[in-house]
Amino acid sequence: MNKAYILFDLDGTLTDPGLGITNSVAHALAHFGITVTDRTQLYRFIGPPLIDSFMEYYGFTEEQAVEAVKVYREYFAERGWAENTVYEGIETLLVELTAAGKILLVATSKPQIFAERILTHFGLDKYFTHICGVALQAPRGYSKADVIREALAKAGVTDLSTAVMVGDRHHDIDGAKAVGLDSIGVLYGYGDREEHEKAGADVIAESVDELYRLLLS
Repeated sequence: MNKAYILFDLDGTLTDPGLGITNSVAHALAHFGITVTDRTQLYRFIGPPLIDSFMEYYGFTEEQAVEAVKVYREYFAERGWAENTVYEGIETLLVELTAAGKILLVATSKPQIFAERILTHFGLDKYFTHICGVALQAPRGYSKADVIREALAKAGVTDLSTAVMVGDRHHDIDGAKAVGLDSIGVLYGYGDREEHEKAGADVIAESVDELYRLLLS
């Protein structure tokens, strides 16, 4: 996995967004009169497209899900984006990868405006050649694979064997496979080993330290 180009997911891979995302989801559900008693049940919203999650987990119609995402973003834009922490060891990893001449990219399903804001807030933006997310008004069905393709195109990557996708959920692995990219699933985020094995991750890293060894071996 000693690749020239490394694509990183954001939520659950570079930063832990658990508090901000669950607060934002709870805010949106309250708008529909739904009270959440077990906040851990909302962790499943971390990673997948929000519209899909509201429809799958709460039986919302597409129209209701669109409204829920709008209410979610009201909270997230004001407070939720900052209720976030960088995983221990991540900045050191980014420093070492950059020093080794790696080209680092972000490929996230989060709206690009929030991805850029979060990475700038934590001072991590300077390590990435391109930060690619989703437009706020992106068409329905714009997938992780589409974001990965955009990041690769912006970086001018034509030989896919020189790049790898790193992420914590099966959506990252699915997106990489759809594009034809190698992938690393990480277990310190919100996905587990079974999820990554089922999705077909090429390698699984249990910790940031193990990810470090894989990418700089």
